[in-house]
Amino acid sequence: MTRHQLIVGALYAVPLIFLALFFFYPLLAILIISFAPEGVPDLRALYKLVSSGYYLRTLGFTVWQAALSTLLTVVLALPGAYIFARYRFRGKWLLQALTTIPFVLPTVVVANAFTALLGPQGRLNLILMALLGRSEPVIDLQHTIWIILAAHVFYNYAVVLRIVSSFWSNLSPRVEEAARMLGARPLAVWWHVTLPLLMPALAASGLLVFIFCFTSFGVILILGGPRFATLEVEIYRQTVNYFNLPVAAALSLIQIVFTFGLMWLYTQLQRRSSVPLEMRAVAQTQRRPASWRARILVGVNVLAMITGLLLPLLALVERSFTLGGNLTLRYYAELFVNRRDSLLYVPPIQAVLNSLSFAVVTMFLALTLGTLGAAMLARTTRSKSGQKLQSLLDPLLMLPLGTSAVTLGFGFIVALDKPPLNLRASPLLMPLAHTLVAFPFVVRSLLPALRGIKPSLREAAIVLGATPWRVWREVVLPITGRALLVGAVFAFTISMGEFGATALIARPQLPTLPVAIFRFLGQPGLLNYGQALAMSTLLMLVCTVGMLAIERFRVGGVGEF
Repeated sequence: MTRHQLIVGALYAVPLIFLALFFFYPLLAILIISFAPEGVPDLRALYKLVSSGYYLRTLGFTVWQAALSTLLTVVLALPGAYIFARYRFRGKWLLQALTTIPFVLPTVVVANAFTALLGPQGRLNLILMALLGRSEPVIDLQHTIWIILAAHVFYNYAVVLRIVSSFWSNLSPRVEEAARMLGARPLAVWWHVTLPLLMPALAASGLLVFIFCFTSFGVILILGGPRFATLEVEIYRQTVNYFNLPVAAALSLIQIVFTFGLMWLYTQLQRRSSVPLEMRAVAQTQRRPASWRARILVGVNVLAMITGLLLPLLALVERSFTLGGNLTLRYYAELFVNRRDSLLYVPPIQAVLNSLSFAVVTMFLALTLGTLGAAMLARTTRSKSGQKLQSLLDPLLMLPLGTSAVTLGFGFIVALDKPPLNLRASPLLMPLAHTLVAFPFVVRSLLPALRGIKPSLREAAIVLGATPWRVWREVVLPITGRALLVGAVFAFTISMGEFGATALIARPQLPTLPVAIFRFLGQPGLLNYGQALAMSTLLMLVCTVGMLAIERFRVGGVGEF
C-alpha cells in the first residue's frame, strides 16, 4: 500500500471515527444505563415501560399522530408536486425556496408562528372577533391535536414536494398518453398508471415525514401542552423534570429501535426510487401552462402554497411588531437589555451571538466530515467487496438524520461526562451535537455532484502530471464548489435552529436562540412573549436567507434535499 493510499484511507476514516465517538458511543451508553443502571443487569426500567399503560399510550399516540400527519402531508403536497413536475412558470425557483423555509425552521419558531396565527390572541382570532363582535376567541385550537397536525403538515410539506416532484419531473409522460389513447379515463390513468410509477418516491418521502413526526419534539411540547406527549417529549420530561435516567434511557432505546428500522426502510425505498423506469430530461417533460385550465391549476396551487406556508410566518413577523396593540420596536430593543429579573444570565442578544458562533464552528466541522464522507461514497470501485462496503456506509452516514435529537442530547449527557471524553462542561459539546445533525445534509448535497464528475477528467489531469491533491484543488473543487456552498448553508442554518439536543445540553450561561425562545415562551407576561416573537423573527430571517442562497447555489436541482 502506497503512502498516498494510507493518507486517503486515514482521511476517509475520520467521519467514521467521529460517528463512533459521538454517535455510537453515546447510544451504547444509553443501552448500558437501560439494562444495567447500577452496573449490574436490571430490567426494571424496561419492565416499567411495558407494564405501564401511560407509556404504552405514549407510544401509541406517537405512532398514531405520525401516521395521520404523514397521510395529510402526502395528500396535500401531491397537487403542488404535480405542477412543480410538469410546468415551468415565472418565479418557480423562488417559490421552491419559500416552501422549503418551514422545513429548516426550528420547531419552536414553527410553534410560535402557529400561535401567532391561530392562538387565542392570534391574528386570525383577533380579526374574527372584531368582525363578529365577540370578546372570546372564535377558533380555539390551542393544545389540541388539530394544531399539532397542521404544524406537522406545515413543517414537512416541502419534503414530499421536493422528493416527489423531482422524481415525477423525470418520468416520461408517454405512458400516461398511451393509456389515454386507449380510452382510459383520467381517474383510471392516475390510479393504474401514474400512482404505481410514483409509489417508490411517495413511499420514501412519506416514510421520511413519518420519521420526522415520530421524533417530533418542539411542536408537541409547545403546541400540545401537558395533554400530549410523544416518546421524544417524554424522554425530555423524564430527564429534565424528574431526572429519571433509567426510564429516559429505556424510552430512548425504544425510539432508537423504531428510528433505525424506519431509516433502514427509507434507504431501501430511496434506492428503489432511483431505479430508472423510462426517464426523460426535465426540459422534455415540463411545459409552460398554455391553456386556461393549466393556468388556473397552477395559479390555484401557487396561491394555496403561499397562503398555507407563508401566512403563519407573516403572522409571526406582524405580531412581533404589534403585540400590545400599537406598532412598536420595543421587543427588539429589549433583546439588548440585561434585566435583573431576566430568564437568562446574559442579554437576550447574546443568545443570537452564541448561535452564530456555534453555527460557524458547526459549518466547518460538517463541511470537513461531509466532504470526506461524500468522497468516500463517490469513489469508483470495481471490486464487489468495495461496492458492498459503500452500500453499507451510505445508510451508516445517514443514521444521525433519522435519530432523535433529544436521544442524541441524552446520550451526550450520560456518555461525555467522564474521561477520556469529559466534555459535559465544554462549549465544544454544542457544535459537536449540531454537526451530527448537519453533516448528513452536507453528504447528500455533495454526493450527486461528486458522482457526476466524469472519471476521464481526473485521469486526464493525472496523465498531465497533476498530483492527487492538485486534481482535487483544480478539477474537483471548481466543479463541486456550488454544491459545497449548498452544504455549508444547510449546516449553518440547521445549527442555528437546532433545539432537541440543545435543550438538554445547553449551559445556562451559553443559551442558544431556540433555547432562549423556549424559555421566554414558558414565562407569563407580554414582554417575555414579545421577546420570544422578536427572536423567532430574527431566526426565521436567517433561515429564509439561507434557503434563498441554497436555491441560487444549487446546480440544476442537484442534491437530495
